Amino acid sequence: MQTHYERLGGGDVIRKLVDRFYDLMDEDPDYYGESRNKLFWFLSGWTGGPPEYIDRFGHPFLRRRHMPFAIGEAERDQWMGCMIRAMQDVGVDAAMQQELTAAFFKTADFMRNQPG
Repeated sequence: MQTHYERLGGGDVIRKLVDRFYDLMDEDPDYYGESRNKLFWFLSGWTGGPPEYIDRFGHPFLRRRHMPFAIGEAERDQWMGCMIRAMQDVGVDAAMQQELTAAFFKTADFMRNQPG
């Protein structure tokens, strides 16, 4: 009996499948819009702006809400890398970047629920 891997056509087809999946995620805001909005709403309140996340969903309970997702050091570091790059790309001043990076790291590290 053939495996699913073999039936799909092996690594080349799986690579195409994965690449297409992420292309669709990037192209269609319906796929990622809610996560994007939730981070926007959360960061708005977290940085001292309107408490949009809390108004919509109540207390964020960040660790509990992230428990279904395996988050280790690699995931934390990937998230941090993207956020640091985003801050640089949008022109957040250096002092603010330094403050936010420290705060983001503390929070991102707290989200870890996997060893290493």
